[in-house]
Amino acid sequence: MRLADILEAVNIQWHPGFYGAAELEFISNKGDLEFQREFNLSKEPIRMDLLIIKKLSNIRTKNEIGHIFRKFNVVEYKSNDDALSIDDYYKTVGYACLYKGLGETVDQIPANELTISIFRESYPREMFEAMKNLGLEIKERYPGIYYISGKQALFDTQVVVTKQLNRETHRTLRVLSKHVKEEDVRAFVEEAALISEPGDRNNVDAVLQVSVSANKEIYEAIRRCDKVMCEALRELMKEDFEKQEQETRQVTLLEDIKNLMDTTKWTAEQAMAALKIPEADRGKYITKL
Repeated sequence: MRLADILEAVNIQWHPGFYGAAELEFISNKGDLEFQREFNLSKEPIRMDLLIIKKLSNIRTKNEIGHIFRKFNVVEYKSNDDALSIDDYYKTVGYACLYKGLGETVDQIPANELTISIFRESYPREMFEAMKNLGLEIKERYPGIYYISGKQALFDTQVVVTKQLNRETHRTLRVLSKHVKEEDVRAFVEEAALISEPGDRNNVDAVLQVSVSANKEIYEAIRRCDKVMCEALRELMKEDFEKQEQETRQVTLLEDIKNLMDTTKWTAEQAMAALKIPEADRGKYITKL
């Protein structure tokens, strides 16, 4: 079965992949950080993509993306299909302001303990130009990691350009691309194969589902020419393969039931009995006939 058939998607859901990638990026400090996805800022559906809470103030993350982190860290992710403008920057600042202002007590969330991180694959040239015109300063602190400062910056802020990140240490974010590099795929799969804890494996699966959906041809090419890599991918995405195979079997059985009913004039029960479908499973076919 072709991998492309398993992850056929018209609209790729990038955010679940990013959430998984974010947790994998900080796997060395996962005990020190709390990840709250799609954090609701009010009773209305206003929510930021990700809130990362650093549990202990004296912990410095090994991953340089987290070097800016304070206690509370607002994260906004822009997928390959999303634009990133100066308005998006202010929207994220607004999320941070709302989060601070909605504390249960006055100044429960101090401004100097709140940071903003904005992730995007490509360099946001227009947004950076608009920032400079506003008097904000932009400095590349690490490869692909730009710190924003200046009098108008309410919070410590960074913009992470994922395709500029160090290839050796940021595979999880680099494979979230429509133009993934084969060397990044191979390295990510090799590293992911060594991950064993269930929660971390779920994050790997989320990243792979997005990456494969966006880059079907390159993954198919790797699987065809590299048996070891093919087996590694199959093992990592075992549940996806099994789910698709189960759905394929169900579709085939449903067609067999319909054909028997048409040719023999049997009832659905008679057709399923002839096909030796367990009684416990027959209900799900009845509803689809």
